[in-house]
Amino acid sequence: MARPMGSVRLKKTNPATLAVGVALCIFIIYFLIGPSTSDFSASRKATAAAHHLSPPTSPFRKPTGDKQKPPPVAHYNLNNVTTTPNPLENRENILLLTPMARFYQEYWDNILRLEYPHELITLGFILPRTKEGNDATRELQKRIALTQNQGPEKDRFKSIIILREDIDPPLTSQDEKERHKMENQKARRAAMAKARNSLLYSTLGPATSWILWLDADVVETPPTIIQDLASHDQAITVPNCFQRYWNEEKNEMDERPYDFNNWQDSPTALDLAKKMDPDDILLEGYAEMATFRTLMAYMSRENGRLHEEMPLDGVGGAALLVKADVHRDGAMFPPFAFYNLIETEGFAKMSKRLGWQPVGLPNYKVYHYNE
Repeated sequence: MARPMGSVRLKKTNPATLAVGVALCIFIIYFLIGPSTSDFSASRKATAAAHHLSPPTSPFRKPTGDKQKPPPVAHYNLNNVTTTPNPLENRENILLLTPMARFYQEYWDNILRLEYPHELITLGFILPRTKEGNDATRELQKRIALTQNQGPEKDRFKSIIILREDIDPPLTSQDEKERHKMENQKARRAAMAKARNSLLYSTLGPATSWILWLDADVVETPPTIIQDLASHDQAITVPNCFQRYWNEEKNEMDERPYDFNNWQDSPTALDLAKKMDPDDILLEGYAEMATFRTLMAYMSRENGRLHEEMPLDGVGGAALLVKADVHRDGAMFPPFAFYNLIETEGFAKMSKRLGWQPVGLPNYKVYHYNE
């Protein structure tokens, strides 16, 4: 049987405790309903777009009013867009483009460490409409929200564009071994070329000076990669892509060449191309198709000059810095056999036909994720 309780005496609350509680409540309410970001700096405000139909590389802030202004008529003088060996000093705009099938946290951490002002960098991504692509998109959006809404202003990028592919992927798996099977290369790289072209021509703005192509599985670069590559003042500048791994023989971490698509042509490869059907493609790095080209991957020297240059006839897409005028002139990534080359290697050939010479840096390294 329940026993009735006597009177309960309430303890008097300390006024200081009440004040602290009220202050805490006000702080929590402000945090929940207040603005999630601080105001743009003056330099960001100066480059902000006036309308959502403005060039995609301009940051756009939604107006506070309900009335939508009509699209502006804008005039751009591309002669005023500089592309110099000192992009930082001249505050040149960078478009960093990444085709992404999987999200790697190391990739995102790496671009956050870039020492080029983030307010001058626009990020562009394209992802496939697959289960892996959907997962990657969700993870990417989470990191973007954290950086752009809650991160310090120095970490926030000028603008970020995410595209989804409108073509079916040729491969169901993004496993490294499956991706690199020789029989999968033409279809896989044709799809990659279409994705790169869609990303490029959907994001290239009138104020863009440089395009940094950076694969989603390149997880380590020098934080000054933009300034370093631009300092060469070349139309297309390509670092050497390596991969870190555990060397069981040495019982220690080691590194090995990874990207074999940066090469100088050979008489053997040129003769092979002459005998091929126009729709066939030459591939690099396969014993079944020995080309005997000079591969930049094997030209790295331990004590070599960091900024040593070598001319290239073919380039890979792991990392490359391109002057925007190269793409504006029409150099793209052919999704078809172009002089028996495709995608990034076809891009190098097309660029050369337009008068732009690709240059490689054999001793300047970036690193690929090790699956």
